[in-house]
Amino acid sequence: EYAEFLHCKSKKFTDFDEVRQEIEAETDRVTGTNKGISPIPINLRVYSPHVLNLTLIDLPGITKVPVGDQPQDIEYQIKDMILQFISRESSLILAVTPANMDLANSDALKMAKEVDPQGLRTIGVITKLDLMDEGTDARDVLENKLLPLRRGYIGVVNRSQKDIDGKKDIRAALAAERKFFLSHPAYRHMADRMGTPHLQKVLNQQLTNHIRETLPSLRSKLQSQLLSLEKEVEEYKNFRPDDPTRKTKALLQMVQQFGVDFEKRIEGSGDQVDTLELSGGARINRIFHERFPFELVKMEFDEKDLRREISYAIKNIHGVRTGLFTPDLAFEAIVKKQVVKLKEPCLKCVDLVIQELINTVRQCTSKLGSYPRLREETERIVTTHIREREGKTKDQILLLIDIELSYINTNHEDFIGFANAQQRNTQTNKKRAIPNQVRPPAPRSSLVAWGRRSSPGSRSSAHQSNPELRFAALKSGPGGTKSLSPVVSLAQPDASSERRGSQVARAAPRGTRGPFLRRRRNPERRSWKGQGISVEQRGFFPGLSGPDSNLCPAFPEQTENEDGAQENTFSMDPQLERQVETIRNLVDSYVGIINKSIRDLMPKTIMHLMINN
Repeated sequence: EYAEFLHCKSKKFTDFDEVRQEIEAETDRVTGTNKGISPIPINLRVYSPHVLNLTLIDLPGITKVPVGDQPQDIEYQIKDMILQFISRESSLILAVTPANMDLANSDALKMAKEVDPQGLRTIGVITKLDLMDEGTDARDVLENKLLPLRRGYIGVVNRSQKDIDGKKDIRAALAAERKFFLSHPAYRHMADRMGTPHLQKVLNQQLTNHIRETLPSLRSKLQSQLLSLEKEVEEYKNFRPDDPTRKTKALLQMVQQFGVDFEKRIEGSGDQVDTLELSGGARINRIFHERFPFELVKMEFDEKDLRREISYAIKNIHGVRTGLFTPDLAFEAIVKKQVVKLKEPCLKCVDLVIQELINTVRQCTSKLGSYPRLREETERIVTTHIREREGKTKDQILLLIDIELSYINTNHEDFIGFANAQQRNTQTNKKRAIPNQVRPPAPRSSLVAWGRRSSPGSRSSAHQSNPELRFAALKSGPGGTKSLSPVVSLAQPDASSERRGSQVARAAPRGTRGPFLRRRRNPERRSWKGQGISVEQRGFFPGLSGPDSNLCPAFPEQTENEDGAQENTFSMDPQLERQVETIRNLVDSYVGIINKSIRDLMPKTIMHLMINN
């Protein structure tokens, strides 16, 4: 009988003390002399007529606390090493547990359970039965009652460290083990199923049966591998590196793979999901539904400028005449101006999508890194095609804008219409109806609201179309203080207004000189003209002099700025203000409809003309 090591192939060991020394020496060479470990196994073959055909892998015990030169994660390293061997379906697991330790705390059984939950490949071995406390035994474990295993448990009694140091003979140790099982009352009835000789027979038998069970699947697996290898060998037998057809085939395969990768990145797929950042189709989706709507919202306009533009449009359409009705053309002109502004964010959206497509192409061609010219040419061809589609896509988007400009559809179901716009205008005015405040006049005077009888055919009825005009009257309060009186509207007088006007006029304190505001006969100084009020720069009404002449006009004047240009302080008569507000509401409604339509059509147009293509 002799032994051979794989690392000493030419040498046969007949003295087993030398075998023991060689194992220790090889361990020190690989792991060092201070308790290190290594996953590289020491291969030892023993040839003898007294041993059975058996392959045994002796794995290290699990270390909890590192000692010596062992790394801090020694426990996890050893566990990984053990799992590499016991995870194989073709191996049997020998789970060794000392009898003087609780079986529920066995690391060996725990790891075996992880890879073999049914216990089909696990054989339990219980050692140190002779070291258990008096009055205790492992009978329930050995009878497979406590933690059942398919292949059962076998108890053994090994040599103690004292016996090993005293070089106790193996045969004597086996005889002592046999005697222990026959003489122990708890194990006497199962002595023939205990001990190292029985363990040898069981391992040999079960390994043979296990090989017999796994051999058919192993054979079929080897045959399939052999066929694939033979097929590959046949291909290489006729292989010619300079064959142009082979080069063309390889080229087509790489290009097809590029196409598959590109489509997966755009359409999304379950394999190779990037969890660190958005890529490809997800980024384009974000441009469609987050970035593009944001660009539309970002097109803020100055409310004051918009209202000024609307008022100029209304005045320019009316020309020299004073219009009575809100013109449609002003609405169309303002809407078209707002729709034209949509071109910039729409074209910017196309540019962002193109940039993402080009980035995706570069990511997909990274697999062609071994062929720089092929990669460069692929990127050039695809990028050129994307640029060609860019022109067509932008033309189509500009066409969509031009289509919206060509016809203003005021019959759209979501459009509020003129009546609703006026109604909304009225509600807004009610909410913000604040009287115009005036500067206090000189002491001992008060402005009294006007009320006069309206006679048929009176020319003063022009003021009746301005029901929103209000003045605030100043009255002398107690102690000479001035206060604003309640507002009296200048509206079409009726019977009650006649009386109210008279009462207000009579309410003026005696001794105060308050001029009554009467209609002037002089046509150049008429108080009411058309839809507005004719106001002189110096006072409230033409010809009004005295202490009341320094009152502010009802509406702000036009002033000159530093450059000498006349600066519009946004002064409008009430009729024009109502018309501006009405058109403002109509424009707001129609532009909202256009934005909704463009937000829907943009992704569809880009997908159809660029991405799908």
